[in-house]
Amino acid sequence: MREHGVQHESWGPLAEGGQGFFDNPVLVDIARAHDKSVAQIALRWLIQRETVAIPKSVRPERMAENLDVFDFQLTEDDMARITGLDTARSHIFDHHEPEKVTWLGGVRFDT
Repeated sequence: MREHGVQHESWGPLAEGGQGFFDNPVLVDIARAHDKSVAQIALRWLIQRETVAIPKSVRPERMAENLDVFDFQLTEDDMARITGLDTARSHIFDHHEPEKVTWLGGVRFDT
């Protein structure tokens, strides 16, 4: 999509903390190796893949942590291990489910 000027964005880059995300053994192992948090590892992985990540947090300390991802690089092995976690489906919102798409199409925002 880059050739068309489309920039990918990560919806819920930290999986809303669900599905045992922060306890994933691969992410925990890589985080320990870099002396970073699992969230920082996930955000760094997205950055190195040139994917825009906009993590949500209301806690100032987490906001600061989420920005502290530019002082290290994941190795090719780290990147491959994380990529290997892909289940090829969203754990938050499955846009392949007709009911979800219908619901989303009916959402109205008051401005």
